[in-house]
Amino acid sequence: MDVTTMRAWRVTTPGPVDGAGTAPPLALSEAPVPVPAPGELLVRVEACGVCRTDLHVTEGDLSVHHDHVVPGHEVVGRIAGYGRAVSGWEQGERVGVAWLRSTCGRCRWCLRGTENLCPYARFTGWDGDGGYAEYVTVPADYAYRLPDDVPAVDLAPLLCAGIIGFRALRRAALPEGGRLGLYGFGGSAHLCAQVAIGEGATVHVLTREPAAQRLALALGAASAGGAYDAPPEPLDAAVLFAPVGDLVPVALRALDRGGILSIAGIHLSDVPPLTYESELFYEKEIRSVTANTRDDGRTFLALAARHGVRATTHPYPLDRAVEALRDLKAGRFDGAAVLVP
Repeated sequence: MDVTTMRAWRVTTPGPVDGAGTAPPLALSEAPVPVPAPGELLVRVEACGVCRTDLHVTEGDLSVHHDHVVPGHEVVGRIAGYGRAVSGWEQGERVGVAWLRSTCGRCRWCLRGTENLCPYARFTGWDGDGGYAEYVTVPADYAYRLPDDVPAVDLAPLLCAGIIGFRALRRAALPEGGRLGLYGFGGSAHLCAQVAIGEGATVHVLTREPAAQRLALALGAASAGGAYDAPPEPLDAAVLFAPVGDLVPVALRALDRGGILSIAGIHLSDVPPLTYESELFYEKEIRSVTANTRDDGRTFLALAARHGVRATTHPYPLDRAVEALRDLKAGRFDGAAVLVP
């Protein structure tokens, strides 16, 4: 590979992306193309999804793990090189780089198949540089093989929004043919909904954004109302995608007996006090979601292909990353934003 430099966005000083009269917390600059370690792939980025977690890292809601990190963990690209210990991968092969970058493989959580709980896990765009750049590295064991016949922009949101939404759906333990509520309807929820509908669920969407409500109905949701509205029928399960703690009691009240609320986000504002009788009694449950396993990713990608899951996307050039984050924060688009170098 002859290219030695690339463009990359780095978090400078975490703060609001829409702060009036202040410099944005991200800066675009020239940087050396990263050199892959012995077990890593070097990936030329074709597209990188813009995830709400990127916003949390950029604005400081999540504590800094790596100074001046390059955000982005929904990366689709082509192998441009690899370290000397890599085997089984070919130059030019299309791969996906997701949130989970590495785990220790030795702790009790890794050994029992729950590597998402590994205390030594590292994450793309938080612990290691991500895909808001023209090149990124990834440990070969944590990369996903991706099809060549789907546009990169359409694949990118599947690699976090899709995978995390799928894990959140499974954590909600929705019974076959059950009634599912989705609170918030952005990049992750609109992919989760397609899987749930494909598996026979009745899906009710609760979101403040009219455009997201229209998208939900177009994708086959049975209803779409306001975030604080009651769904038209009791729910067997619900997934909270909006990072709004005030919605936790709202969702719990909407659950039928034995229902489970799964909270999908890595960040959530404070949850108000809960009333046991109306919000937790009758064996209702709250479950959190922490990252994902590689098996989650492989299973979801196979299901997405089977059910024809497609992301609703809004491409932005790489040099408009700050604008994409501002639009995400303000709810100016449905579906997902994707950066294209």
